[in-house]
Amino acid sequence: MTASDTKLVHYRPEKGIAVIEMDDPPANTYTYEMMRQLDEAILQARMDNEVHVIVLRGAGDKFFSAGANIKMLSEADPGWKYYFCLHANETLCRLEQTPKLTIAALNGHTVGGGLEIAMACDLRLARKDSGKIGLPEVNLGVLPGTGGTQRLARMVGKSRAIELMVTGRTFSFEEAEELGIVNQIMDRDSFWDEVVAYARQFVPPNKAAKAVGRIKRSVQTGLEVGFAEGLAIEREMQQLLFQSEDAKEGLHAYVEKRQPRFAAR
Repeated sequence: MTASDTKLVHYRPEKGIAVIEMDDPPANTYTYEMMRQLDEAILQARMDNEVHVIVLRGAGDKFFSAGANIKMLSEADPGWKYYFCLHANETLCRLEQTPKLTIAALNGHTVGGGLEIAMACDLRLARKDSGKIGLPEVNLGVLPGTGGTQRLARMVGKSRAIELMVTGRTFSFEEAEELGIVNQIMDRDSFWDEVVAYARQFVPPNKAAKAVGRIKRSVQTGLEVGFAEGLAIEREMQQLLFQSEDAKEGLHAYVEKRQPRFAAR
């Protein structure tokens, strides 16, 4: 697990949106080094006060990501594989818990660990007719070990999740949308422009970015505890928002019958 000078993850802030791109052709499979760079990019976006939305994509137009690099895993000993999965899980939990909206732009095939990365994002937008999606790890004699068993079950229900994982079948983005895995399918030719426009609606002054982030945190954390504890988290998030300038702006704008202009403060 040594650092490399090869740039496998690109970070680019653009007017309130941080674009994070996985780049290891041909399939954008991830290694320990890519996951380390992805972790650094997520942390950079989280700490940047000018960034309000994170968009994660794969380089090229064939793959979002085909998951972990199989050659790397086949050559590693079981102990190393365990720590690799542990590190990858920590990175995806950081992505999931970052108090900013995260969007996975599925520009191509999204399978195995690639889908596990996408499921750690809040929303998934897919490029029409550009690839397959699924968790086929059972065909390698393993399970989706980067949060896949847990996130998919929470997304589509226990029985359907088990069926999808034990068969290991891959399926279309259209079916994934019906199952609730994909939020929206966008035009193949104008996909990236549509993704950016979609993300832009959550950037100030269009939306109160702090409210968006607190909604995310309330849902993400609240679903992992009991109902009463979830309500307590919701009240805490609301109290923090009541103290914000954006809440004052939103309430005053409503009373004054004008469009609010939020400033993420």
